[in-house]
Amino acid sequence: MLGSRRSRRRLTTALAGFGLLVTGAALQVGTTATPAHAATTHRVLFDNAHAETVGNADWIISTSQPDPLGQDSSPSAETDWTGALSSWGVALQKTGSYSLKTLPSGSSLSYGGSSATDLSNFDTLVLPEPNTLFTTAEKTAIMNFVKNGGGLFMISDHTGADRNNDGQDAVEILNDLMTNNSVDSTDPFGFSIDSLNISSGYPAAISDSTDPVLHGSFGTVTKSLIANGTTATLKPADNSAVKGLVYRSGYSGNTGAFFLTSTFGSGRVAFWGDSSPIDDGTGQSGNTLYDGWNDSGATNAALALNATAWLAGSGTSGGGGGGGGTCAAAQLLGNNGFESGNSTWSASSGVITNSSGESARTGSYYAWLDGYGSATTDTLSQSVTIPSGCTAAALSFYLHIDTAETSTSTAYDTLKVQVLNSSGTVLSTLATYSNLNAASGYTKRSFSLASYAGQTVTLKFTGTEGNTLQTSFVLDDTALDVS
Repeated sequence: MLGSRRSRRRLTTALAGFGLLVTGAALQVGTTATPAHAATTHRVLFDNAHAETVGNADWIISTSQPDPLGQDSSPSAETDWTGALSSWGVALQKTGSYSLKTLPSGSSLSYGGSSATDLSNFDTLVLPEPNTLFTTAEKTAIMNFVKNGGGLFMISDHTGADRNNDGQDAVEILNDLMTNNSVDSTDPFGFSIDSLNISSGYPAAISDSTDPVLHGSFGTVTKSLIANGTTATLKPADNSAVKGLVYRSGYSGNTGAFFLTSTFGSGRVAFWGDSSPIDDGTGQSGNTLYDGWNDSGATNAALALNATAWLAGSGTSGGGGGGGGTCAAAQLLGNNGFESGNSTWSASSGVITNSSGESARTGSYYAWLDGYGSATTDTLSQSVTIPSGCTAAALSFYLHIDTAETSTSTAYDTLKVQVLNSSGTVLSTLATYSNLNAASGYTKRSFSLASYAGQTVTLKFTGTEGNTLQTSFVLDDTALDVS
């Protein structure tokens, strides 16, 4: 039951791994990046930092990395660039509407950094059958990139396709990305990749003339190719945006999806269950490749290219893809009810807790600032990008304050709610609460952040307590709803 009580002992909960450092002097990877702003040129980054060329795999658009134009600045045929994905790359390059880069082997994915291949400089990330696990920092970067408006193209292969014999195949690696990250591990995209090895088939597209991936500027999709691949199981109860577009023969609905799309935050997601359809049959010397790109029984090129266009934000429906002036209705805060413990938020030790000393509004966890009865400053913060096309952005949270202070006129202990820029400068103090606001139960507080559309800002709660008599500032069920 909420109410006045004795001061608490400090807890030992660790700081969240990625977020604003409370000193404001530095920012961790993946939480403070500017959104991927789509412009006339759609910017696509192909990953080659996770063993995409081991064994017979050759999943690169060019051997010139990061810039394929270093091999040929004006390619007219797919052999002008070297790699089994060169057909894909050259087809995009020839439109004049795409800027393509490759993340070279030995590099790491980042979001919010200064490198030329940082995800903040792109609209879409392509993961063509990764064969090594993404690090914790990389998973945070990828998920925040999508959440803030980027497009993610995940291409798997069959179970057991462990090309570098490190114990991990693309099925496990991509499922790990979705279920073991610090941003949202509660089935954020609404599907899981099946542990299967389907030897062959021509999965067929659903009938939907309005879908921009199946009926896009690069052609109409009728079938794809599966040559030792897998499928996915859809979970629309977890994400209602998930949609199967191409299905294994005999399957429909939530099972057997060979190609699917979804959204997350303001971003878009696509999944393909096999790397064979993107293989153009040519690559570096010594590799055994197969031309699935031009397979006469399928329309793989149209599927890959239409999906790339949609992910980069040039499609006509779906998520916010790239953040270029569009706004998909969404709730943007990660771990907004604190039920994932110390993830996404950056907090002083002991702030995010399920202690019985106070009570959550919903669930088990909540954020408890101060309440020690001694000079203390606690902080809680999260960085978020508000897409530029959003006209409404409502920050809300539920706040409970209890205190041992008896004054009815002096604010001894305070909680400030502030908006900061990426340098740690305070842009606005939305409210200041104190021991004078103590009351039983939670009260909902709301503020408009619409004026920050198109910006990456940090939402920060700072509780400051005096030398004697505790005041507890208890938060739960935060949200940043945009539309």
